[in-house]
Amino acid sequence: MMECSKKDNAIPQEAFDWYDEYAHGVIDRREFMRRLSALAVVGFSMATLTSALLPNYALAEQVSFNDPDITASYVTYSSPKGYGEARGYLVRPTSAGPYPVVLVVHENRGLNPYIEDVARRLAKVGYMALAPDALFPVGGYPGNDDEGRAMQSKLDRTKIEHDFIASALYLKKHEQSNGKLGAVGFCFGGYIVNMLAASLPQTLDAGVPFYGTPAAESLVPKVKGPLMLHFASLDDRVNKTWPGYERVLKENHAQYQAFVYEGVNHGFHNDSTARYADKEAELAWQRTLDFFKKHLRDA
Repeated sequence: MMECSKKDNAIPQEAFDWYDEYAHGVIDRREFMRRLSALAVVGFSMATLTSALLPNYALAEQVSFNDPDITASYVTYSSPKGYGEARGYLVRPTSAGPYPVVLVVHENRGLNPYIEDVARRLAKVGYMALAPDALFPVGGYPGNDDEGRAMQSKLDRTKIEHDFIASALYLKKHEQSNGKLGAVGFCFGGYIVNMLAASLPQTLDAGVPFYGTPAAESLVPKVKGPLMLHFASLDDRVNKTWPGYERVLKENHAQYQAFVYEGVNHGFHNDSTARYADKEAELAWQRTLDFFKKHLRDA
């Protein structure tokens, strides 16, 4: 992997590690708060810690939903192998199409405001973006991450995956699509991008997983790319899966690039929490846009 600059954080690293364990179901909220309280004893107030670690989505709006250069709506479409019907946030430029299209895949808590903003960022620079909500079968993202995470954990994983496959096919075949499909995802969404690269190797033209784990072992040999993979150096949980995945990609002669961003945490692109690392996030995002331009516009 290629390395980028180090990011320093005032909050102790163990707090970020505990949040990652909590966010991915390794520990429950009570244990997470108990551990944070130990840091409060040594000078960090609970209010400071929780406000930094838990998302504040007011910070994540880089492109307003009222921006005159884009138009957004919620659309539903068929997902016969998933939950029957899927729903997503569809954003396109106001300029005339057709457009290159990008699927935007959320973390393990449903379609939150940060992911909707990522879709708007793509539309702002000329893509039509679709951000599906895995929680649509149970009423949609509930407005807070804790409840969303609990809801998503109870859904059938295979059906969720088929909903995202249906979303990718819907978007690529959309009447305003130029026929070139990209996908970008974060955490669970990074896994979904890897899964799509394995399940739809002839359909996905460019995939960008941010700190995502590989697809199932039985699927990985089907990956051909092109992929651009972004990793955080402090993200031990995800990073330990990379050597084996890279070995298979090499065996496949797959097209891929991988970058590790030094000194930053899992979730470093999410600008709603203190895990956000602005320089690294901006660099990773510019690389992503250049990658999409090469494979979705210039191809």
